[in-house]
Order: sequence, then structure tokens, then C-alpha cells
Amino acid sequence: MKGPVLVVGASGNVGAATVRALVERGIGVRCGVTDPTRFAAVAGAETVELDLFRPDTFGPAVDGSRGLFLLRPPPVSKVGPTVNALTEVAVAAGVEHFVFSSVAGADTNRVVPHHRVETHLREHAPSWTILRPGFFAQNLTDAYRRDIVQDDRIYLPAGSGRVAFVDTRDIGDAAGVVFADPDRHRGKGYTLTGPRAVTFDEVAQILSDTLGRTISYQPAAVLGYARHLRQQRAPWVRVLVQTVLHTGLRSGKAETVDPALPSLLERPARTLEDYIRQNAATWERTPS
Repeated sequence: MKGPVLVVGASGNVGAATVRALVERGIGVRCGVTDPTRFAAVAGAETVELDLFRPDTFGPAVDGSRGLFLLRPPPVSKVGPTVNALTEVAVAAGVEHFVFSSVAGADTNRVVPHHRVETHLREHAPSWTILRPGFFAQNLTDAYRRDIVQDDRIYLPAGSGRVAFVDTRDIGDAAGVVFADPDRHRGKGYTLTGPRAVTFDEVAQILSDTLGRTISYQPAAVLGYARHLRQQRAPWVRVLVQTVLHTGLRSGKAETVDPALPSLLERPARTLEDYIRQNAATWERTPS
């Protein structure tokens, strides 16, 4: 890329991994964050203010950028005036290539908001690549952490479904590969998965073996899980998206291991076992 890549959500798991991957490849990077004063500067990258709820930040952030890495942060429910509006400003500013970190199946699943972003990109962006990762290994340290730490359980409406968890660090590396040679990946979509599909019972066993205490998987009913998220003060959009995605696991929607990621990276994808071992301290209980 001639000129920097603006990374949306640079302070999050996927965004930070993308920033790291781009810097390592010597590609110019702009870290787009809502509050630059609270963001630790990344060596080799610049920081700009970018708030998807404030369109006045769009123009200055994209000015001079030649690439745009997009994602839909969980707080964003309406993608039209946020993610898609940013895309239009970026197109007008001359951004040459767009990479969107979507979700697996979003090309056909009209329920998830990512579908509308994908459709908008295909219709408006001059050049684009869509990454469709499956379930993040990092969900264990984010969305699932509270239940694991407080209740020694994984509580989800996934039934006996299997999941090929993908590490967000690999997603960032995949974005780096695309921006290093955008012409090669123009107009393509890649489903990104980990190397092995596991049940949540298996995930619980890996956690148990690593932490030295018993972690169990408790299948949840759909309404029970939605109620559980609301009790944790999750917004309704997050409740809907998480419930739909996890319920879909029952029919095997995330069990297929796709070869795209190791092909892009030219190395094996990171394993769930390695991620859990590397982050064991995250699930330790704080002494009362």
C-alpha cells in the first residue's frame, strides 16, 4: 500500500492484532480510536481520533489513507450511519482498498448486521476483501470469562455443536497479508477458522486441565441465555447477535475447518490449547 492503512477499533483484539501485523510488515498504520489520550501509542504507527458515532471524525481520520481496515464494534447496532457511512467518506477521500473483518456466514445470514456491511462494500468500495472469521478464541477471555471465573462454567445455547475457534492474532496476520498484496486478494472473501473443531465440553476440559479446577459446560436454553445476558446488562443488539450465532452452532455452522487461513499465512493456524495455556492467569480467581 502507498500510504497508511486506517485501522478501525485499533484498541480491540482484532484491531490491535491488525496494527501489529501491519507494523511488522512495514506498512504505514493509523490507529483509529475513540479517545487518543487513553490509547497507548504503538511504535511505528500514528494515532487518530475515530468515533463511529461522530461523523465529524471520519474525514480527518481517512484523509491521506490508502487502506481501511473495517470491523463492527459490539456497541454499533446501526451500521448505516456508522460503518457504512465511514466507508462512503473513505471512498470519496480516495481510499484504495478495504478489508472488512466480518463473521462466518454473513454473506448469506441477513440477521447479523455484518451482512449489510458486506453488501454495502461490494456496491461502493473500489476494491475490497472480506475476512469471515468464526468464533474467537478470545471469547474465552471476553464474553465467556465472567461465567468461567465466577461460576466455573461455560453457559451457552450451543447444544453439542463443535467450533473451530480462531485466534484473533491470526486474523490480524491475515489482514496484513491482504494489505501487503491487495491486488491478489481483490474481491475475495475468506472464511477463517482454527485447525480443529471442538465441543464446549472439550473446551471445558482443556480449561480444567490448565487451571487445576473443574470447569463444566452447561448448555443453555435460548430464552435462558438471552435472559442471562440481559442480567449482565448486555445491550439488546448484543443479546440478539450472540444468541443467534451461538444457537446456530447446534446445526454445525462452525464446525468446518477451512483451509483458507493456513494458506494465507503459509503456516498452521494457532491452536485453542496454546491460547488457553498462554492466558491461564485470566481465569484465575482473585482471593477474597
